Amino acid sequence: MTETTGRRERKKAATRQKIADTALCLFLERGYDAVGIRDVAAEADVAVTTVFAHFASKEALVFERDQDFEQRLTRAVTDRPPHEPLIPALRHTVQALVRHCTAEGSAPLRRMIEGSPALREYEESMSLRHAQALAAALAADPRLSRSATACRATARFTIDAYALACRADDPGATVDEVFRMIEAAWEATAP
Repeated sequence: MTETTGRRERKKAATRQKIADTALCLFLERGYDAVGIRDVAAEADVAVTTVFAHFASKEALVFERDQDFEQRLTRAVTDRPPHEPLIPALRHTVQALVRHCTAEGSAPLRRMIEGSPALREYEESMSLRHAQALAAALAADPRLSRSATACRATARFTIDAYALACRADDPGATVDEVFRMIEAAWEATAP
């Protein structure tokens, strides 16, 4: 029985990935606004309802790793060893995420997002949600003992560090610079 569940989950994940990959290819080839959900479904050889079973909106197709991004950030807080300081753990996670967003071949996707008001708006709402989730993880960690304001500000600056680095000429230097400021602010809020 467990094997069947595993197989079902793998099949769902493969279908989701196929839809996302198909959508991205179509968006980059034809332009985001020129492609509809029906086009994506037809090209991926699935029903429109299947697309919506995996993605809540057309914009979500572009940001298909949204949940993974948020989980990686919150796990940087919750899964770090007891002796590991918070800010270096967050910096390390953001650096890894930035490497992904600045990898070779990512520029066309970034241009598409920047060129679409709907995608920019969706990305901003995602960023706010990620900051809220990260702030909640920070506030819930009894080892940190910071105010809710300090947790919210640190979370927002962490998300902003990622966004700034993804658009910077020198992403690594940008992450380092912003995290120096984050670390100084975090230390200043120590009880």
